[in-house]
Amino acid sequence: MWKCALLLWLATTFPLSAQDVDLELVLLADASGSITGEEIRFQRAGYAEAITDPDVIGAIENTAYGSIAVTYVEWATNTAVVVDWTRIDGMETARAFAERLLLPPRQAVGRNAIGAALLDAKRLIERNRFEGWRKVIDFSGDSPNSFSGPSISAARDEVVAAGITINALPILCRFCDTAVRFPDLAEIYEERIIGGRGAFVVTAHSEEDLTAAIVRKLVLEISGRMPAHEIAGKIDR
Repeated sequence: MWKCALLLWLATTFPLSAQDVDLELVLLADASGSITGEEIRFQRAGYAEAITDPDVIGAIENTAYGSIAVTYVEWATNTAVVVDWTRIDGMETARAFAERLLLPPRQAVGRNAIGAALLDAKRLIERNRFEGWRKVIDFSGDSPNSFSGPSISAARDEVVAAGITINALPILCRFCDTAVRFPDLAEIYEERIIGGRGAFVVTAHSEEDLTAAIVRKLVLEISGRMPAHEIAGKIDR
C-alpha cells in the first residue's frame, strides 16, 4: 500500500517533463458537409503519402532535435482527432502515423465552423506532452465560409496571440465546384485565416497536385524556411 502511495506522490510532485521537439504541428483537415466519404479517404491518403515522402523525412531529420510532434484532426461543426499526438523522427515513425491515419471512420460532421476548429487546434497544442520551439496549425479546406461558433477573425487573433502560426492549404479541384465558387480562395485564406510569424498559403490546384502541395507545405513548415512568393503567399500578423 505504501509503495502505491509513494508512486502517486512522486507522480504528482515530480510530473513527467515535456518531450522536446522542434515543431508542434496540427494538421487540421476539412471534413465538413461538402467533403464526401471518398474525398475524406483521398485527402487522408494525400497526407499519409506526404508525411512519408523522403523530402519531408529529410526535413525532419535536419531539425535541431531531429523530431517533430504531429496530430491529424478533422473539422466540421465539431472537431475530431483522427491520429493523436505522435513524435516523428524518421521513416519508421512516419509510416506508423500514416497507417493509423487511414484506418478510422469519419468522425467530424456538419457545416463549417472554422473559428471553433482553430481554437480547438490551439487547445490541442497547449495541452499536449510536447514542447516545440515552433507551434503551427496547418489548416486545409475548400471554402472560406463559417456558419457557427466564434468568428474566424477573433479565433485567428487568439491563436496568433498565443504564439501559434496558422498556415493554410486551399484545395481547389478535388472538392470540385470550389474553383468555380471561390476562384480566389488562396487570396481569401491569406486575408482571413493565416496569421503569425512567417504564415503562408500553399494551394492544391488539382487532384494530381494535392500530395505535392502537402509535401511543399510540410517541408516549409518543418524546416522553418520562408516560402518563395510564387509558391505561397506569406504574411506576418
